[in-house]
Amino acid sequence: MSDINQQIQSSEIPGAAEVPAAAEGQQERRGGRGGGDAKGGERRGGGGRRGDNRRGQERDSEWQERVVQIRRVSKTVKGGKKMSFRAIVVVGNERGQVGVGVGKAGDVIGAVRKGVADGKKHLVKVPLTRTSSIPTDSRGEDGAASVMMRPAAPGTGVIAGGSIRTVLELAGIKNVLAKRLGSKTPLNNARAAIQALQVLRTHKDTAKERGISLEQIYS
Repeated sequence: MSDINQQIQSSEIPGAAEVPAAAEGQQERRGGRGGGDAKGGERRGGGGRRGDNRRGQERDSEWQERVVQIRRVSKTVKGGKKMSFRAIVVVGNERGQVGVGVGKAGDVIGAVRKGVADGKKHLVKVPLTRTSSIPTDSRGEDGAASVMMRPAAPGTGVIAGGSIRTVLELAGIKNVLAKRLGSKTPLNNARAAIQALQVLRTHKDTAKERGISLEQIYS
């Protein structure tokens, strides 16, 4: 009987060295579950990144780009001439924001891409009336080019040509009279149109700057 009791005790009771090992095994299992939660958090974070990308795509879809001119230009360097392309691009959202950009690159696609980025850096906010026209007369100059603009009644349309028409359409103006005076260069005319739109002020802003009431402006 004494021999049997000794065998039972030696087989059922674990040693002191085995207890920490079992505890460590449980901790490793728990740690593995925690790692699964971390991975799940990473996946959730990835979903947030996807949402940010979608928002960025929606913002980009609001803007419209139109290429006004693409020219092949050259630069004289040591050993010959370096050929490249220059693109003039007008960027706008048809809701009162428009810009003109210029890009140069060795290929047409790269030049257009740089032009779009440059146009978004030089955006101008245009005040629009209820009839999608400009509030007052305006005039802009750039180099030898000069552009004159006047508001028009509803149904008139955009009376303009060349790069000036592109700038007005992408700004969201639907009724306006514009006339090109001076140079016929597309880049100078586009920049002159941007300058004419930039100096526009509403009657409310003018009254605030002059320190008078809005009724005095109309009287």
